[in-house]
Amino acid sequence: MTEHDLDNPFWNSLCTRHRAIALRNGDAACYPAPFAPFLGVAHAGVDVDDTVAPLVAPGESVYLIGVVPSVPAGWKLEAYRPLAQMISHDPLEVIDGPEIIPLSEAHRADVLALTALVYPHYFRERTMEMGRYFGIYQEERLAAIIGERLGTDAYTEMSAICTHPDFLGRGYARRLTAMLTNDTLERGRIPFLHVSHENTRAKQLYEQIGFRHRRDVGFWSLTRLAG
Repeated sequence: MTEHDLDNPFWNSLCTRHRAIALRNGDAACYPAPFAPFLGVAHAGVDVDDTVAPLVAPGESVYLIGVVPSVPAGWKLEAYRPLAQMISHDPLEVIDGPEIIPLSEAHRADVLALTALVYPHYFRERTMEMGRYFGIYQEERLAAIIGERLGTDAYTEMSAICTHPDFLGRGYARRLTAMLTNDTLERGRIPFLHVSHENTRAKQLYEQIGFRHRRDVGFWSLTRLAG
């Protein structure tokens, strides 16, 4: 795999890391809805009515990154500002802080409550099954988390990096991101992440700790109109 695979991360993840759970129809694939609302296509020339329609129910919306097909009548495509795709090839400094623990099924309710508060829309009931998740508990509450989501044989995405508003400013996101970045590198994969340009706090943090901007990637929602 080369960095070019990150230009179409949903598709390449569904064909490699997550092929066992992928719902695929020819040159289109998506995650089951309980995992994530993400669709990938192999190229921009995919016929939406023939290839994508069997995967998306009337009234359902999915999201695409990097590559989007031409949309015929009966579909609505909405473009958002491109996301910053960032990458790190080098180990990062792990600052001191509270214990980081692996998160399991026993922590699912806490994770869903936190992501619903600060990371809505994309985190679903079974998203934690897409990779490993880690967290920091403070005062018997889940204060911050990080997880793995997209990926190939060569790359792993850092995802759901979030901190409860009551625990901001303590360096938890920095500590978690550095820990998982270093662990990913030790496992022979290159860590990457996506962040909105509007999320200046997070983007500045990633830049400060050592992630570099690889490129901007297009980001869209696609809705199959009902009726």
